[in-house]
Amino acid sequence: MKQALIDTDTLSFFFRNNIEVVNLLDKYLQEFGFINISVITYYEVLNGLYFKDAKKQLVTFEKFVHLNKVLPLSEDIAKKSAEIYAELRSKGLSIGHNDTLIAGTAIVFDMKLITNNTNHFGRISALEIENWTIQ
Repeated sequence: MKQALIDTDTLSFFFRNNIEVVNLLDKYLQEFGFINISVITYYEVLNGLYFKDAKKQLVTFEKFVHLNKVLPLSEDIAKKSAEIYAELRSKGLSIGHNDTLIAGTAIVFDMKLITNNTNHFGRISALEIENWTIQ
């Protein structure tokens, strides 16, 4: 199995105990011992939890993060993401900057992206995606 980058929506499904996502994440953890998320996903989840003032969920999320790996942005990721964004924009298929940065992270680290957002991420030909919510 190839290492994966877990997208924000899939992480949300995990924390809401979606049985398919929980089972596949458990299987992934048995092989690799930790999961990878982008610092963008970290930001998006924190943003939602702070907005909801969800203190208990925030503590749970931070404990989860410390057991796993948050991949930082780099110049290589910024460059790859800008290339992706420019290509999609030239075709009239733009996606949000956060999604572009998450995709760039997966590509630079040579990981498949686990996401339910196949509509947006499916537009990026160099990106390998998998949806764990429908198995």
